Amino acid sequence: MAPKFKDGDVVASFNGKWISWSHTIVAYCAFLGALVVGLSLHYHKIVQNEFYGYPQEWFPSVSSTIGDRYPERSVFMLFIAITSGPRFALVALWYILTRRPNSTLPKFVAGIGLFRTLTCGGWTYVTSTDDHDWHDIFMISYLVATLPWTIGCIALSPRNRTALKYRKIFAGSFFGTIAPLIYFFIQHKVHRVAGAYTTYSFFEWSLVLLDVAFDAVTVIDFSNFEIVVKDVKGITRGAGNQGVADVVLEKQKDKEVGAVFAGGFSWVGFIDAVANVYNGFVFWSVLTSLGVCVWYFPLWHMGISGYEVMVMSTISPFLLGIRSIRFLVIRNIRICHLLALSGLLAYLVRNPANRLFAVGFGVWMGCLSWSATFYAERSQPHRLEARISAFSLGLIASSLAKFAFWTNNPIWPIMHAPNGGWNKLGLALAIPAILWSTRTSASSGADLPAPGPTKGSSALTGLGLAGLFFSMHSLLSDSSTMILWVWEGYPVRGPLAVPHGAWTLLAMGVGLVIGLFYPTFSRSWAFYGIGSIGAAILTTSSHWFGYYGALALTIYTMAAAPVLISHAARHSPAKTFGLGFLMYNIMVLAHVWIVAYAFVPGGPLMREHTDWVMSAMMLLIGCGVFSASAQPPTPSQKYKGKSPSPNPAARKQRSYYLYVLLFLELLAIAVAYLRFPSYNYTPHHPETKSITAGIWTIHFSLDNDMWSSEVRMRDLIKEMEIDVIGLLESDLQRIIMGNRDTTQFLAEDLGMYVDYGPGPNKHTWGSALLSKFPIVNSTHHLLPSPVGELAPAIEATLDAYGRLVDVFVFHSGQEEDSEDRRLQSEYLAQRMKASPRPAILLSYLVVKPGEGNYNTYVGEKSGMRDVDPSDWDRWCEYILYKGLRRTGYARVSRSTITDTELQVAKFVVDQPEGSNDVVPEDQVPPGLRFPALFRGEGVRGHRYHVFDEPRYYA
Repeated sequence: MAPKFKDGDVVASFNGKWISWSHTIVAYCAFLGALVVGLSLHYHKIVQNEFYGYPQEWFPSVSSTIGDRYPERSVFMLFIAITSGPRFALVALWYILTRRPNSTLPKFVAGIGLFRTLTCGGWTYVTSTDDHDWHDIFMISYLVATLPWTIGCIALSPRNRTALKYRKIFAGSFFGTIAPLIYFFIQHKVHRVAGAYTTYSFFEWSLVLLDVAFDAVTVIDFSNFEIVVKDVKGITRGAGNQGVADVVLEKQKDKEVGAVFAGGFSWVGFIDAVANVYNGFVFWSVLTSLGVCVWYFPLWHMGISGYEVMVMSTISPFLLGIRSIRFLVIRNIRICHLLALSGLLAYLVRNPANRLFAVGFGVWMGCLSWSATFYAERSQPHRLEARISAFSLGLIASSLAKFAFWTNNPIWPIMHAPNGGWNKLGLALAIPAILWSTRTSASSGADLPAPGPTKGSSALTGLGLAGLFFSMHSLLSDSSTMILWVWEGYPVRGPLAVPHGAWTLLAMGVGLVIGLFYPTFSRSWAFYGIGSIGAAILTTSSHWFGYYGALALTIYTMAAAPVLISHAARHSPAKTFGLGFLMYNIMVLAHVWIVAYAFVPGGPLMREHTDWVMSAMMLLIGCGVFSASAQPPTPSQKYKGKSPSPNPAARKQRSYYLYVLLFLELLAIAVAYLRFPSYNYTPHHPETKSITAGIWTIHFSLDNDMWSSEVRMRDLIKEMEIDVIGLLESDLQRIIMGNRDTTQFLAEDLGMYVDYGPGPNKHTWGSALLSKFPIVNSTHHLLPSPVGELAPAIEATLDAYGRLVDVFVFHSGQEEDSEDRRLQSEYLAQRMKASPRPAILLSYLVVKPGEGNYNTYVGEKSGMRDVDPSDWDRWCEYILYKGLRRTGYARVSRSTITDTELQVAKFVVDQPEGSNDVVPEDQVPPGLRFPALFRGEGVRGHRYHVFDEPRYYA
């Protein structure tokens, strides 16, 4: 019998575990019920995917099972609707179980639980057929919220060994399943491996079952609850006509959260962290923009321009060696940080030279301000740690912004509204962030020493900073840089910029956490050895093995940052940060010299020596480690190498930066999901079985006015209806070029497969291939270049309408090196002659029609024909072909995008080559005609020129 209470009769009661049981049973009924119905009624339909069906694929995915087919969709929706009641009750009970005074974490976790419940309803009742975008938004939101829900529940778990054990098992299994899930999805989507989607489906179902199982563990915790319904007005006895049923929940035990997350949440402290991190983001955004602004000038001068001196804008910390200036800067640190915003305001300056000067001044003030900030905070280690965390998280935020915006930072001065810039918003957020983050400092100008003795060499520490900053900038300022180092073409045998760029960002976060919590390990020679091995593997290896080395180096670099910067702050800032940035500049020039050797004094000495640059980088970091290892550890650091913050306030401060890090990592995962390519591309005119092919030298994606040119390039390629295009001067993955990748934006926006070509560690100016047709295989070539610049080439096989067609994309050496160009012509002619399939060459040859090496590229030696032998007004760009019918050829003016026109030709598959006779356009089927948009004056400065109209052939 239910017990009685003086404040009302107990009319019903039940154990809290039944909330968990009902949630678990009904949720499993929703998914498994739909699976049973689907397998029974529509087996062959739900195992069918875009590439294969039964018997290659024999088990359905979750999405195909609970999708649009009746009645399985109705079964799923019915039970998932019933699940919502127990789900809301489960979240409420968990909050009551875990709440405690002065703690915000239980409220945060409860809010996440409610958010997940609502978003679950979103992707359940809005299918991809109803609205693909909103379905994805709800699904991504649900998945992203799963991480803080899982971690929060484990952190708040009461002291019950059994419950905690099962939570860790289910959570570990859940997150461990994600990696193979992504792997097999890529095997299906990218490589089109038969049966891969079935394997993917098993992992997908495992995620669902583990997700529900994790929440089912609350059965153990809620078994201590009794849910009671009371009649406080006597309604059940007929004593009144009004009443309310109350649910009384009793909490049994509590558990403290880990030390870092303990205590009350302070919005002031959290805003401090956000403002500091945004300030770090602005610094890295301005610093990374300097190189690409400098690069504009040697591009147009084809050699040393004089503007390269602006790379020395970083050496301003040398001024801090003068006591009066150091005092002045520290006392006015807010003004110095505000002056650094000239780097963001630079987008308003139209003249390229003046814009560069504005960016250079911003970098000058930014380096001065951050160096002074580190030095000023040295007397209070927890405040210094906060600044270092903000500086490092700023790099992660900058890299994440580039990941989200196709490798362009939206607040760079080469961006503005017409090409997708967010400059105004970036500036609007930067001003209050600086005002907030600089309102207090540990020092008001006095040289307050760091606690304890200062050991080690300031010069070696400065060298360590140089290696650290160079590694952070050259390898980590863009998530795709090291991925392109290990890229070797199709079939894909390694990581892709999307989604694996998120892995780089996650590794950066892991490294920073190690650096904050385990500083003794971070400055150890053992960890340095791991980082060095990672650098060696990255430099010498390709595919996944090379990328694993990249991840090891990433973790080490970010872990070393807190140790090296905090040690540098103990010494004179001029000797550490000043020397550090000076040597960093030398490293920047060295890593440009290795590819620009043909245009700089003494260049041949550095030719193709990425290995030298990487070795120097690790040796410099080693100098910093040697100096930091001389610093005696604090007593707390002696205990297993771990360094807990010195007081509760500092622990809470650290937790806010970890919250920011968690948010950035979740955002990276969401961006990777949103940017994942569809790979369902189709050519523009499949009814004609035609290939519209083009060649364009894109001048490193900087237009004549120093704006990033991807959007303008996209518009012309789309309006010209190009199916296959070769891009030259396309390798931008260096500091001086902004660590960018134009092909990511073009491929995703235009719906094309992409081969980036030889990576940045291959020392070329780049060649890339974009194709509406699947790239079956591709090989990268570095053609003979004994004297001049390296000549890159891509040899790719495309699946065009079921017929294999070879496409060559090639950039020959410069005019001065005739022997190089002769050897290159013979090498490429042999490759083209050896191809048994129809072939197209999209190239930059540096020859005159009918003269010299032209006769090696065209004729019996190569087996190739010129797209139009009568076009005598060519020097660089050429289109050659064999085994295809050429139907049209056009030359389109560049406007101000680059210094080279766009050449385009149309071919038809499975037809004979035809003659060189020109025919009127009205004799050509509409699907084989070039767009009329560019006739006459054209649009946006693009028009058919030389012939003033396209040419068509019989």
